[in-house]
Amino acid sequence: MFGLFKKKTQKEKLQLKYEKLTKVAFELSHTNRKLGDEKLAEADAVMREIESLEKQ
Repeated sequence: MFGLFKKKTQKEKLQLKYEKLTKVAFELSHTNRKLGDEKLAEADAVMREIESLEKQ
């Protein structure tokens, strides 16, 4: 209840985006490998952003 209006940090937003992209990439890999690889590359870029935030 107390965290109801708490804003998410940039890292938390990026982690959610990473999880969504990896899930979509996994689902696409079964039907269209090229699109799945593209989504996985996007997820990798998001992970690099998360790592750069952790270094700061």
